[in-house]
Amino acid sequence: MKEWIALNMTPGVGPRAATKLLERFGSPGAVFHARRTELESLRIKPETIDSLIKRELEARAEQELERVKALDGDILILDDGSYPALLREIDDPPIVLYVKGDWQGCFDRPCVGVIGSRTCSTYGENASEMLARDLASRGITIVSGLARGIDTAAHRGAIRGNGKTVAVIGTGIDSVYPRENTGLVREILASGGCIVSQFPLGTPPLKENFPYRNRIISGLSYGVLIVEASERSGSLITARLAMEQNREVMAVPGNITSGNSFGTNYLIKSGAKLVQQWQDVVSELPSEIAATILPPKIKKAKAEEAVRQPELIPADMSENERAIWTLLTADEGTHIDILLESSKLSFGDLNTALVAMDIRDLIRVLPGKHYARRI
Repeated sequence: MKEWIALNMTPGVGPRAATKLLERFGSPGAVFHARRTELESLRIKPETIDSLIKRELEARAEQELERVKALDGDILILDDGSYPALLREIDDPPIVLYVKGDWQGCFDRPCVGVIGSRTCSTYGENASEMLARDLASRGITIVSGLARGIDTAAHRGAIRGNGKTVAVIGTGIDSVYPRENTGLVREILASGGCIVSQFPLGTPPLKENFPYRNRIISGLSYGVLIVEASERSGSLITARLAMEQNREVMAVPGNITSGNSFGTNYLIKSGAKLVQQWQDVVSELPSEIAATILPPKIKKAKAEEAVRQPELIPADMSENERAIWTLLTADEGTHIDILLESSKLSFGDLNTALVAMDIRDLIRVLPGKHYARRI
């Protein structure tokens, strides 16, 4: 394992160069014993060749392994039986994965990637959390990138569904980016999820790291669901990677006047599966997996009748809470002044009801004293 770690830590050896070296020499050990002329024939950078010949990273690799163990982490290598099978199938897979948490439990379940805009709308945040929750509660592992916005909502939804979620990061597993998600990482690990990275410990959140992270998100997953994406969103790059990896690409439709929905609507127009509910995602999974999750088909009339049924108001609501609930939507926030005027409640009664509903996780408290339903 030490030689695998050392090769992964060698400057200039990314997944593509590592694949080229392993195809030529067969193993990391053979790479480190290769002659300079052999390495030069592969058009490897001179400084990378110097590092490989000097074998200067082998001692650091031993220390790296000890530090990972001290963090309660593990390292998976490409030729290990524990390495995720789907990820191994892609072109130039990462030769080393740093993992922390219940990675075995996460990878034993079918995985679906859920990604999208960092600056998402309330609609997008709710949709991401709802779909992730519904999928995770049915035994699907939610894979996302720990970014602000849609990714964060997807991880939280999986946790709310008492399921598993994988956070693929663009740093070492010894750090959290963005820092505001430090608490979320603790929740992911406590709920049986895991953290995954191809980068050595101490790697900072460099811009060039995140395309590698995105390849892992799609590579681990049977399909990738894009919830919100602008015209130039990085999520569209992940969608392209997913197609190149022969993965399913799915998208949530959005408001045609919203910039955040341009990318998802474009994907749907280009052939991506339109997703409105968790069943739409499961139906795109391999048939042997979908058959264990989807209920038996019901008659069309019954299905249409079920769609027409009105939304149920959550149980155990007080009269004041019911009045507020009917004024809220899941798509966008409602300002407290509108609630005060429309509900006819006193400010004290309104505030008391809102606090109680927030504690019971029935509503979202949004910036600027806006409130929305939790789906």
